[in-house]
Order: sequence, then structure tokens, then C-alpha cells
Amino acid sequence: MEFIVKSGNPEKQRTACVVIGVFAPRRLSPSGEELDQASDGYLTNFLRRGDLEGKVGQTLLLHNIPNTLCDRVLLVGCGKERELTDNQYRKIVATAATTLHETGALEAVSYLVEIHVKGRDIRWRVRQAVEATRDALYRFEELKSKKDETRPPLRKLVLALPQRSDLPDGESAAREGVAIADGVALAKDLANRPGNICTPTHLAEQATALAKRHRSIKVEVLEAADMKKLGMGSLLSVARGSAEPAKLIVLQYKGAKKKDKPIALVGKGVTFDSGGISLKPGAAMDEMKFDMCGAASVLGTLSAAADLKLPLNIVGVIPATENLPSGTATKPGDIVTSMSGQTIEVINTDAEGRLILCDALTYAERFDPDVVIDIATLTGACVVALGAHASGLLGNHAPLAHQLLNAGKTSGDRAWELPLWEEYQEQIKSNFADMQNVGGREAGTITAACFLARFTKKFHWAHLDIAGTAWLSGAKKGATGRPVPLLTQYLIDRSTEKGRGAQA
Repeated sequence: MEFIVKSGNPEKQRTACVVIGVFAPRRLSPSGEELDQASDGYLTNFLRRGDLEGKVGQTLLLHNIPNTLCDRVLLVGCGKERELTDNQYRKIVATAATTLHETGALEAVSYLVEIHVKGRDIRWRVRQAVEATRDALYRFEELKSKKDETRPPLRKLVLALPQRSDLPDGESAAREGVAIADGVALAKDLANRPGNICTPTHLAEQATALAKRHRSIKVEVLEAADMKKLGMGSLLSVARGSAEPAKLIVLQYKGAKKKDKPIALVGKGVTFDSGGISLKPGAAMDEMKFDMCGAASVLGTLSAAADLKLPLNIVGVIPATENLPSGTATKPGDIVTSMSGQTIEVINTDAEGRLILCDALTYAERFDPDVVIDIATLTGACVVALGAHASGLLGNHAPLAHQLLNAGKTSGDRAWELPLWEEYQEQIKSNFADMQNVGGREAGTITAACFLARFTKKFHWAHLDIAGTAWLSGAKKGATGRPVPLLTQYLIDRSTEKGRGAQA
């Protein structure tokens, strides 16, 4: 889908549809007033009759508007102007995109980016319009023999800016929005594929394909024998029950000078998680194909960074495996030795994510990273604590946590920080090893992070638990692509800081 940014009068747009905002109660946006004046009050006549109140989610499609060049005008309810929130703005844009798609419009000119959102500038509104539109129109149909598509899709959306002076910022924001939306779509596609297709080998192939598309990315795939030589006994213990070979996928994006320390992203890649010997209940077990969403988000974020040519060095480390029960599977009570040399008593084989991440975190040390961020669908406790709205955030470096929280607020892909106090470490003490892999029911998200913290003492580190945000259940079941927007915003912010430092 193509996004174009320009400035111009609504009545002069030769297009299939012009999209105009209407505030409650029945008040046209500035461009709507301009179009209404050109059409001799045609729009206000409909509003006076009560055809559209202006509530969020309402739409009204009008044909044959006098004195205009467009085929149709779509009026979209925007709610009360002074109460418009970030989330409502995204809903308004998404509603417009869905309605345009349903009407069969191939292209349209939208004036919704002129809507005022408190504390948000034109760059933010344009980028969010691109991301929200792409998200609303996303469909995963690659495995259907018959597509649900009955109409041709919306192919081009022009985002009309209030002033010509806004064009440079608008064009830059649109490029960012497209890069992030592409990264989100990649993460969604990978996560939505079933476990019999999206195996560790498939993830490695997709990483290789990403590197082929971008000369700035190089990839290396470590096999089980390589990991065994490195002493990754914890990661390999998870793979023991599966016939699918484990992979350690390492990507390097070079956008800065060689001497610049990289930002390391470590993504959990359990392509299917049955729980192992500690078998999960059968209900909703199909959703455990989403247990590799951390890995998918790393690939999506690297895709966005490469598209934007960010002046950073980034390393992506993806430990990929299945977690299945078999005669060779790791058993509760087994003790394994991690790459760091620390020993782990495996109390519950369903707490496998931390077992593969700890070796990947140790491996990341060799790149001498500036910071390390791991991303994982790690704990059901995080879903209980934060639901589907915010990812859990824990770490050992306050400035890094602060930067990620701010990136979440800007992108709308929010996180919430939880404590990582020393007292919680008591819960993962073991009588037989250096630690055990679970700490009981209480504070499950925190004790999981406490486990990881024991492998991150040599660098600044943050952990994102995306168990509640990585996918949706129910009628809208599917991957969300989070936290690609958060991570990409963090990288953009780091690039901006770097640019300011160079100027100083």
C-alpha cells in the first residue's frame, strides 16, 4: 500500500473518496468546513438531519457532492474535540481505513491528520495514521485455499496536511510509519504461521532472507553442535524433547562506525511450547505457536532499522527451539549447566523461555554491547498483572528503562516497569544448584526477570515481558506485532540523541 503526503484544498481533490472528520455534536473539522462551503452547505444539511452525530466510530458515506472533484466523501466521527486521546485518534483512523476498504475504494485522500490531539504534533499524527491504517487492513491469508477478499484492497492513501510547511516533517513521518508497519507485518506473519511451518529452521531461513534484502545486515546461524561447544547446556536442555534442531540465529546490522558499541536485541524463539514434561492444559495450547513473538519482534525491528538506515549498530540474537515432551526431554529436577557456568535446577520444564534466554544473554557479551534488551512471551503472571495493554519492563539500568518507557508512550506501544529488588532473588534459591528456574506463584514475572538478571551483570540490560501484548485471543485471534513499534521508536530516539551529540 502506498502512502503519499501533500497539501491541498479538499474540494479540488480528484479521487475516489475524500475523508473528513466530524466532531460531536455534529461539527465539521476545518477541512470539512471548507468542503461544506464549496458545496453550498451540502454536508451541514446531512448533519442537521441527524444522519451523523460525530461519535467515535460513526461513519457516513456521501455521493455526488456539488462543486467537488471527488466521487464520494466519507465523514468519520471523531468524538468531542477537546477530549480526543491518542487511542481514540488511532481508532478514528482505523475506522476510516476499514470503511474505505469495505466500500471498495482503491485510493483516497484523508484529512484526518489535521485533527488536534493534545501534546501531539503533525509528525506523530502522520506516522500513527500510517501505522493504524496498515494495522486495520492487515490480514493473514497465506494458508487459505480461498481468500476472504471480495473487493480489491485500498492501494493508495494520500494524507493531506494543513500547511505546505508541514510537508518535510510529514514525509519523514510517513517513511517512519511505513518502515515500522512493514516490521510489524513481518513479525505478525512469522508469529501467525503454525508450528509445523514456523520451525526454528524456518526462523533461520527468514533471518537469512532479511539479510539478503538488506546489505547492511549479516546473519550467522549456529547449530546444536556449535552451541554444545560453547557450553549452552541450558538452551539445549529445552530442545532435547524435539526432533526439530535448535538454532541460535545471530544478525548484525551495521549502520554506524565499527567502533560504536551495538545495541543488542535478544528475542525468545520457542516456535511451539507444549510445556515439555510439565505439560500445559490442552485448552488454547494452539496459541503456543506465538511463543516465538520475541524472536519475530527482533526480526521486525531490524527490518525497520534497515529500511530507515538508522545510524546505529544493532545485534539480534534469537535462540530458537521447540519445547516438547518425549523420552529424551528434560525432566523436572534435572540440573543443567548454562554457558555462563552457573547451574540451574529445572523445577518446571514449562519455564523454558528463561532457560534459552540466559545462554543467549551470555552469548551477547561477546559483542561488547552498549545495552541489551531481551523480548519474550515469558510469564502468564504478566498477563494477570498488566493484561493486554502494557508489556512488563524490568532491568538493571534506570536510564535504559526510562528511555524504553518514553518510547512506549510515543509509539503507543506502552510498557510498565516492575521492581527488580534483591529480596525477590530468595524465591529462586535451590538446594542442589546455583538457582532454580521458577520461584513459585507469587511475583512470577519478577522472579523470572530475577533469574535473567543473574546473567546480565556485565552490561546494561532491560527485559520486556510481552506475554500479554504479543497476540490476541478470541474472535480476533492473531499476533499484534508488538513490541516492534516500541523498539523501533527507542532506536529512532537513540539515533536522534546520537545526531545531537555529533552536532555538539
